[in-house]
Amino acid sequence: MDIGYTAAQLRAAAVDAVRAPSLHNTQPWRLRLRAGGIEVLADPGRRLPATDPSGWGVRIACGAALFNLRIALAVTGPPPRVRLRPDPAEPDLLARLVPDTPRRPTPTEQSLYAAIPRRFSNRLPFWPDPVPADARWLLGEAARIEQCWLELLIGVSAVSAFGEIARSAHRVLERDPAYRAERDGWLRREFTPDGVPASAGGPQGEPQDVLPTRGYGGRDRAPGRDFEPEPLVGVLGSVGNTAVDQVIAGQALQRLLLTATDAGLSVSMLSQPIEVAPAREQLRLSLGRFGTPQMVLRIGYGQPGRPTPRRSVDEVLDLPVVPA
Repeated sequence: MDIGYTAAQLRAAAVDAVRAPSLHNTQPWRLRLRAGGIEVLADPGRRLPATDPSGWGVRIACGAALFNLRIALAVTGPPPRVRLRPDPAEPDLLARLVPDTPRRPTPTEQSLYAAIPRRFSNRLPFWPDPVPADARWLLGEAARIEQCWLELLIGVSAVSAFGEIARSAHRVLERDPAYRAERDGWLRREFTPDGVPASAGGPQGEPQDVLPTRGYGGRDRAPGRDFEPEPLVGVLGSVGNTAVDQVIAGQALQRLLLTATDAGLSVSMLSQPIEVAPAREQLRLSLGRFGTPQMVLRIGYGQPGRPTPRRSVDEVLDLPVVPA
C-alpha cells in the first residue's frame, strides 16, 4: 500500500519543477498535495489571452514542470507513477503523481536531474560550430522516449523555407495590438520574480534575419549583419493535439532541453509558427509529418544563457491544512 508523498517531498521537488520554461516566463502552474499524491494544475490566471487563447502554452509549460517533478522524485525519493488529466470534472488538473516501487535512479535520470538548474533559454547568437550527429541523435531519442517526434532542419534550404513560415507568423502576431501589449507587459527592466528581463532578451531582430525574434528589449545590432547564418532548427511534435497531447509534448520538450544542456548545447524556443494556426498547419505539411508541431527550437553551441527569475516555491504550492 502506498503511503504517499509528504509535504516535505513536494516542497523539495517543487524547487526543480518551477525551473521549467514558459511563454514570457509566466510560470502558469500550481502544485498541490492531496491524499498523498502530488498534482500539477494549470493556473488560469497566468494564461496569456492574446498570445495563448487556447491554453496550449500553459499546458506545454505545465508538462515541462511535470517532467522536472518526475526526475526530481525519481532521483531523491520514490519514483512516481503519473496519470494525466485524472479528473474530467477538474480540467485545470493536468497530472497526478503517486509513489511507485522504490528503486535506484538510472544514470540518465541522474544526468537529467543535474542539468535542471543549468538549463536556460539562450537568445544570443550561437557559434558556427555544427551540432554533431551523436548529439542530434540524443535529441531525437529524448523526444521519442516521451512519445513525441523531433524533425531537425539542417541546411540552408530547409532552414530558409522554415524561416519564411516563421516570419509570416511573426508578422501576423505583430499586427495585433493586444499581442504586442501583452508581450511588452511581461518585459521586465527591473527585478521581478516572473517575466523576461531585458538582459535575457537577446539582440533585437533585423529584417535580414533568417528567423524572427520576440524583441524583449535587448540590444540593437549593427544593420546588415545576420543574427546567425545557418542555425540548426528542430520541430518538436506530438501524435495529436488534445490537452493530454500538449502535456505530453511539454514533458518531451523538457527532456529534450535537459538532454541538450547535458550535452553542452544551448537552446532557445521559437513558438510564433505554433501560435498562428495556419502557419502551424503549413509547417506540418512542409515536414510531411503525421501529428501536430508543438514547439520550434533553435539549437547550437554558445556562451552560457542568462537565467530568468522564478517565483518562490511557496507561491505555487497548495498544501493541506494541518488541524491545530
